[in-house]
This record gives sequence, structure tokens and C-alpha cells, in this order.
Amino acid sequence: MRVGFDISQLAHQGGVGVYTQNLAEQLSKIADLEMVYFYSSLRKPYKGKLKNVKSYRLPPTLFEMLFNRWRNVSIEKFLGPLDVFHSSDWTEPPSKAKKVTTVHDLSPLKFPRWSHPKIVSVHKRKLKLIEEETDCVIAVSESTKRDLLEISKIPESKITVIYEGASFSDNDVFSEDARFAGEALEPKIRGFKEKYNLPQNFILAIGGVGERKNLKRIEQSCKDYNLVILGQTLPRLSMEELKLLYSSASVLVYASLYEGFGLPILDSFASGLPVITSNVSSMPEIGGEAALYADPLSVEDIKEKIDSVLGDKNLREELIEKGFKRVKQFSWEKCAEETAKVYRRIMK
Repeated sequence: MRVGFDISQLAHQGGVGVYTQNLAEQLSKIADLEMVYFYSSLRKPYKGKLKNVKSYRLPPTLFEMLFNRWRNVSIEKFLGPLDVFHSSDWTEPPSKAKKVTTVHDLSPLKFPRWSHPKIVSVHKRKLKLIEEETDCVIAVSESTKRDLLEISKIPESKITVIYEGASFSDNDVFSEDARFAGEALEPKIRGFKEKYNLPQNFILAIGGVGERKNLKRIEQSCKDYNLVILGQTLPRLSMEELKLLYSSASVLVYASLYEGFGLPILDSFASGLPVITSNVSSMPEIGGEAALYADPLSVEDIKEKIDSVLGDKNLREELIEKGFKRVKQFSWEKCAEETAKVYRRIMK
């Protein structure tokens, strides 16, 4: 089976890029799939290790026009004949192949005030094309599936939920044995903290554009503690430094107002970092019994949960233990196997 997969999101940092990289790597290992990858970026050439990548130095806005609006050039013009084409988070090119689309979240459509109007219009066009052309939609959570059923005309029979894995690879040192690797990690953690002038103890939050990450309330709830915000206090980090950041923090406060999945929850579990997250959207689905949940609209509730984790050693150890067990239920290998099953099913 010859499968085309758009990996253009690798040009951008964030959860969609993590999904694209890890899924593409795992799909390339499946024997009955002949993978061919489409990559387009004007400023960032592809420098990864995937084989059979067709790379184009053109702006994504041009491909958005070409594929989502003009629609007079098929993806086969770039990749050759395909049995299946798996589209990205941005474009929905014409194709004679069976089509699969992953939907990560519907934030621009559910909450348009949080997004730039251009992004909203792109997602509206793309969703219409998905409704008309896609053979199967992969939703990254049951929460995202519910959003699709609420907002779109896509029938439930065409939606399959396939979970993501943690950002760090399945055989990474950040596993249940991480508790026993403290001595080996300590020099790296000290060097990391010195490099970025981080305090000895701090709360970690994840930055982002707009209101969705709920940073104003998080900042208010953390006023009595040191708060480090990835993307603000710290720049975006390499994967290796990101691992050290999670391992250095005291607790993750991920009190978002909306998430399609929530990779930082799994990354924290994999790193032995307790998690406080929101009791809405996909976050309880991903965190299970391994996280503490707060009302993201209540500064007092978020602060109460923070005080509990930082003030109760037994609770902290319990959350860490549960996190290690919870993250084992998610893996990129499993994600790829279930995605390949979707390809095979729509080809029957």
C-alpha cells in the first residue's frame, strides 16, 4: 500500500509537530506500507532522517491557496500515484487516493476569538473539504470527536479516535526507572538551571498564543511561588532540554481552557512530574486518575491544588507513581499501528 503523508507541520514547533514526527517515524517501520512524505516550507528545509521525503521550498500560504481554494492540482503531482493520502493540520489537497485527515482540535472553530481571522478562515475551508472528501477522520481524543460531531457534518461512522504518545520516545530514560536515575541526571539538571538562571524550585506552565492557555489565572494562582512559563520565561527548547525542564520542575500547572489532547500531561508523567490540569475538555481523558483537576476559571481552586501538591509529600509521590503507570497506556508505536489499521480498512 503506497501512503502519502503530509509532514509539513515539522516546520513548526508544538504538539502537531510532535505528532507528525513520531507518527511518521513509526509508520515507516510498518512492513506493508510504502510511505512517501510531502514537506513544504519556505524558511525551514527538511533535515530529518525520514526516507522518501519530497521537499518543496515554497510558503505554506501558497499550498493553502493551491490545495484548499484553487484545487486544480492534486497531491499526486508532487508524490506520484497513491493508495492513501493522510493530510496535515493545514491543507486538504485534491487526490484520487483514499483520504485520511487527523483533527487535533477545533479551537479556531469553537473559540474563534482566540485565533487570528486568517487561521479561522483556513480551518473553515479545510473542514468543509474534510466533510465532502475524507474517508476517515482521526480524532486524537474522545473530546475532539465530540467537538467534531457538534460542529461538523462528519458522521460518527467516519471518525476514529487514536491517542498520541508522550513527546519523548518510548525507550527514553524518562520512564518508571527515572526515580533511580536521579544521581546521573543531577549534573545535567544543575547545568540546565544555571544556563537559564532557573530557581531551585519552580512551578512549570506552558505558554501559547491567545487566551486558551489561561496564563493570567495561572500567574495569579502562582503568585506565592516561582513560576516558569515555557515559551515566555524560557524560549522553546530542544527535545533534550525539554526533558530536563520537566525533570527540574516541582509541578506542572496545565490549567488550559481547551485542549484537543494535551501532550504536556503525558510528558510530565513520563518525567516523574506531578500534574495539575483542568477538569474540562480532553484533559481528564488523558490524565485519568494520575492528575489533580481544577476549575480553570477559578484562581482559588488552582491555587488550592498547587498548595496541596507542594505541601503534601505523600500526595506528590502518589501522583508520580500513578503518572508512570498512566503514561504506559500511550505510545507512538500503538498510534501508528492503529493508524495503519485505518488505512487498511478504507482500502477494502
